[in-house]
Amino acid sequence: MLLLVFVLGSAGLLFYYDSRLDRIDALPAYAGRPSDTPGTNWLIVGTDSRSDLSDAQRTNLSTGDADGSRTDTIMLVHNPPGSGKATVVSIPRDLFVEIPGHGSLKVNASYNIGGPALLVQTVENLTGIHIDHYAEIGFGGFDTLVDAVGGVDMCIDQPLNDPKAGLKLAKGCHHLNGRQALGLVRTRAFPRADLERVINQRKFLAALVSRATSPAVLLNPFRLFGFIGGAIDSLTVDERDHIWNLASLMFALRDPVTTTTPTGESVYTDDGLALPVTETTEQFFGLLRAGQPIPDELLVDAG
Repeated sequence: MLLLVFVLGSAGLLFYYDSRLDRIDALPAYAGRPSDTPGTNWLIVGTDSRSDLSDAQRTNLSTGDADGSRTDTIMLVHNPPGSGKATVVSIPRDLFVEIPGHGSLKVNASYNIGGPALLVQTVENLTGIHIDHYAEIGFGGFDTLVDAVGGVDMCIDQPLNDPKAGLKLAKGCHHLNGRQALGLVRTRAFPRADLERVINQRKFLAALVSRATSPAVLLNPFRLFGFIGGAIDSLTVDERDHIWNLASLMFALRDPVTTTTPTGESVYTDDGLALPVTETTEQFFGLLRAGQPIPDELLVDAG
């Protein structure tokens, strides 16, 4: 009887949290959409949306007051069939691509123009990879998500001082709270700007997953349910996604291969300074699309 109560209670909690997920139609059908490709593919998007923040939170988190929503983070997560490692690919926001119906622009313009659906279509058009799942997080709830697991441990190889992001850290290893973690994934105060920021974003994702799947969280109901509740409150997913899909993603991200999309050197375009797609870019996504391992020479800023 106790076992039955436990099973029913667990199932009830699972469906309760699943029902609370914020869902949108991010993956609508369209003519010419790539058919299913090997493995499971997620598009993870971080935006600078402040719509859920109070004035006090905007001040405390140093987010500024800009309206609207732009993509600060675009990551493709490819979990191959079988037992291979997942691959986390940062797509630089300045990558110059064809946006369906709008000509060639930087990839992050697709979200500004047509929201998640156009961004997904643009990434699928670029990569030839069928996106199976979509997850998006804005500024709202980000800090509480990190604080719910007791913060994350990260090491940086240079001091950071960015008043715009509310960030001041010495070189070395730190235990970051939610406000500091948000500043770290936002800051572009590097010589290579966004290309270094995406490295820190991948480091943060790895640190968060490591902490969230550790015994310190999984065996502590207060931290575990705090993290689950924080994730539910801060994430937006496709209308076909469920909490068990997110759990599967979390465990796939415990030890992934990480890289930035290989591109050409910056060039001037009609959309300003941008990164061009090259034969190497196409080769990289061709291998990923076929479910093949990526050779080391095609990995950029790998971790």
